[in-house]
Order: sequence, then structure tokens, then C-alpha cells
Amino acid sequence: MVYFSIVIPLFNKAAYIENTLKSVLNQTYDNYEIIVVNDGCTDGSDTIVNNFKDYRIQLYNQENQGAAVARNFGIENAKYDHIAFIDADDIWMEDHLETLKKLIENFPNSGIYASRYQLIFKNGKNYIPEFKDIPSNFCGIVPDYFSASLNYAVATSSSISVPKYIFEKIGHFKSKISSGQDSDMWIRVASKFPVVISNKVTASYLHYIENSLSKTPILDKKIKDFNDYKQEEEINPSLKKYLDIYRMEYAMQYKIAGDIQKSKKLYQNILKENISLKSKFLYYLPQWILIILLKTKKHLRNKGFDFSIYQ
Repeated sequence: MVYFSIVIPLFNKAAYIENTLKSVLNQTYDNYEIIVVNDGCTDGSDTIVNNFKDYRIQLYNQENQGAAVARNFGIENAKYDHIAFIDADDIWMEDHLETLKKLIENFPNSGIYASRYQLIFKNGKNYIPEFKDIPSNFCGIVPDYFSASLNYAVATSSSISVPKYIFEKIGHFKSKISSGQDSDMWIRVASKFPVVISNKVTASYLHYIENSLSKTPILDKKIKDFNDYKQEEEINPSLKKYLDIYRMEYAMQYKIAGDIQKSKKLYQNILKENISLKSKFLYYLPQWILIILLKTKKHLRNKGFDFSIYQ
């Protein structure tokens, strides 16, 4: 029998946590516990959680330490063998856990079990990401996780489950990273274990919500240390290309913020054939033009047009 421990890090999501919890409680498969970790909320989000009278919901409180620490606390206190994650402003469709359960039963000994997901934009439009070389009707082990995730990640923090023992082998979320702790974790897992994907869309990601971190200037963030992957990417060209896309993204952000030294350091470590001519051209544009283009991209995203400049 598959049992899930559902981990929800919660920080100031009073406008969304009720709908998130309702979507979890509305699952067709109900063998689970819900671990909500209140990461120092100041907007009454924890009060909303307490208003739910369901024995499966456990609310823990901690001082604000970030999503990584909150997720790690949830993992450590989970009593079941499969950890399912959902952020406090996302939504599951009613068959989400049922879909993950079938993946676990059909593909044992994998590291990540992922459903498909949709992006919901500010104007109400939705978009279902497509993964490179993975047809929309494919269900099974992803042949090359990093290649498939070049445009959109196969694994996201609200659409997957991970066997608890995986964290004992790989380690927990890195609290020293303030930006990209989740992608760092999925990289570490996917480098060592198979990743399985469903052909069903069962999770909705509200693509227009900015959290406190997204509003934080890049110069105040602690990004992943790319040296952590040095040995692995030397023998895995797909991982190298995947990481180079991240390097390019951060190099652009640092340039826009005015830290040319950090920007150049990241850019110099990119294998140039791993990024498009468009990205190279954009990188050498003046800072003021890049700022205008970034504002335009954010405006288009709110209108339902999502794209990457790094491919």
C-alpha cells in the first residue's frame, strides 16, 4: 500500500492556502498525512490552516528560515515512505495522488515520480509545458531528464513525489541556497536515480504569483554553487547543457543588476555551443536595453505568453 506524507512550506500565503488545502483534501486517493510548516507567517496564514478540522493536517511552527528548512522539517517528521510536495499557492486536481500512486506501483525503485502540470497566467489563460523529446502521451521512465527539461523542468515542487529513503542517500534541501533549492535537489536526484513521468496533467502552478524571494534583488540572493556539479557534468553532456542554461540566466540577471564581475564569471564557464545565438546576442546588449526587455517579458507573461530567452 502506498502512503503519502504531503509537505507544504507556508510563508504569507493567506490569499491562497485555503484553496491549496481544499485541493489536497479533495483527492480521490486518501492514504496520506498533511504536514504544513509555518515558516514564520505574519499574515494569518497559519490561522486559516487551523480553521480546517481534519485529523490528517498537522501544523508545525518555526521562525522564518526559508522553504528549504521548512521542507527538510517536513521530510524529517514524515511518517510515510513517499513525500509529495505542494507549494502553498498551487492546486492539485483530484486525481493527483492517484496518478502518482500508479507510477510508484508500475515503476518501483525510481527517484522522482512526476505528473504533468499546467501554468495559470494572470489573465486566466493556461499553458501545458512540453518537454523535449517526450510526447504528451508518454508515460514511463524519462530517457534523459536533463535534455527533456531544457525548456521546462519535468520536476517541479508541486507536481512530484520522492521516496523518503532517497533523501537519506542524496541529502536534504540546501538551506544555504536562497534561489533554486528545489532545482538543485531534482538535479541531485535525477543524476543518480530514474525519473518517471505520467501523461496526465494533475497540478496547476499559478505562474503570476510573486513570493518574497522573487521580489528580492539578485545581488541579495544566494544561488546554487555550480562547482557542486563539476564532476558530474564533466561526464554528462546533457547535465552540462542544462546547467549552462542556468548559468546564462544568472549571468543575465547579474548584468542587469550591475555586477559585471559575477556575470562574466558565469558566462565564461558556459560551453558556447550549449546556448543559442540569440542568447549570445542579448548578453552583449547594453544594460538599459536588457532592463526594457525584461520588463516586456514580464508584461507578456501576465498576458499569457511565456517563453525563454536562453534557448
